[in-house]
Amino acid sequence: MTSHKIKCRKISRGHVTGSVIISQEPLSFLGGADPQTGNITDREHDLYQQNISGKILVIPSGKGSTVGSYVIFQMAKNKTAPLAIIALEAEPIIATGAIMASIPMVDQPEEDVLEILKEGDRVEVDADHGIIKLKK
Repeated sequence: MTSHKIKCRKISRGHVTGSVIISQEPLSFLGGADPQTGNITDREHDLYQQNISGKILVIPSGKGSTVGSYVIFQMAKNKTAPLAIIALEAEPIIATGAIMASIPMVDQPEEDVLEILKEGDRVEVDADHGIIKLKK
């Protein structure tokens, strides 16, 4: 079994392995994700009606209201949050939410993870060391 390593920047510490769910669009947690279920509720979003609970969420960035940080925190309390978040660029809303909720998060990967990763790939996110490992 080989693994492809991608260096990135640590946002929120932690170390997890799981399956990825990928979006090509920025995500607003406020109004875009249901904290009770983990389902994406934004009808305009490419992950509409999909569930991000317990998955490694790969997104270009977050967007929307600062209340989104609290939605992420609520999702963690409800056990409906993503296992980890990989963003091309973490803006303060999602970064704050991930830190508050103790969800491992990285950004600024050295390679385009939206091109490399495929839906359902198993990935190890080592946010403590700023490394994403794709398991093959």
